Amino acid sequence: MIRKLNQFDHEQVMGYLAKEPSFNLFIIGDIEAFGYESDFQDLWGEFNESGQLIAVMLRLYSSYIVSSTGGLNVNGFAEIINSDEDFYELSGRDVVVEQFENNVINCLGKKTSTYFCELVTEDYVHNRHYEKAALKATLDDIERIVELRLQISTFSNKNSREGLLKMMESGISRTFYLEENGVMIAAASTTAENSQSAMIVGVCTLADYRNNGYASVCMSALCDEVLGEGKTLCLFYEDPAAGRIYKRLGFRDIGKWNIYR
Repeated sequence: MIRKLNQFDHEQVMGYLAKEPSFNLFIIGDIEAFGYESDFQDLWGEFNESGQLIAVMLRLYSSYIVSSTGGLNVNGFAEIINSDEDFYELSGRDVVVEQFENNVINCLGKKTSTYFCELVTEDYVHNRHYEKAALKATLDDIERIVELRLQISTFSNKNSREGLLKMMESGISRTFYLEENGVMIAAASTTAENSQSAMIVGVCTLADYRNNGYASVCMSALCDEVLGEGKTLCLFYEDPAAGRIYKRLGFRDIGKWNIYR
């Protein structure tokens, strides 16, 4: 049975999501931020005959995330998505959302698949001593963070000052960085932070300063602080070479994440 979720389901929902806090990071964060009654957000749950929650789907505006532990009623969830004339994006763990590929969703869109890896405290390899120490960014550093990201060709253009300001003010994003002569030369950030987990994004170094381990300095400082708060860290990557950098810190692949847009 699939039905809308509400505040009365919260304990059961969070218990289900906590089983895989990394894969469910976005859903957990959006529930904590916006709850069950927002105009721009809805949640549905699938329950088995014993009343156990076995799948959750989140709608944030016109983007959907599906999470399932098995027995997913693909057609039932697809019917909900197909009723949204503004449907834009579907994402989730590959083994879950690939079930929607067989012409179930109207205009599913282009597929992007990335590696998904996770870091927990017991796996963390605290990195070696560095000559430079990473600094924690404040709201006064937002312009410099944006400027640094704009110089990285592989980054998207989703680096607006207003968006970053909102995320830092709300506590769902933080950044550690290195500077030289007043110029920010490397950084690593989190996004979508919630009470259980955080996503690492924006790991970058200016071209003239690469191959010096500067991104690793920022990553180590970030990992130290976030893991010290009892949270799990996770990230996406597409390039296996980039993946090796993260694995030196103790990150391990736990699956793949697909986005259909």
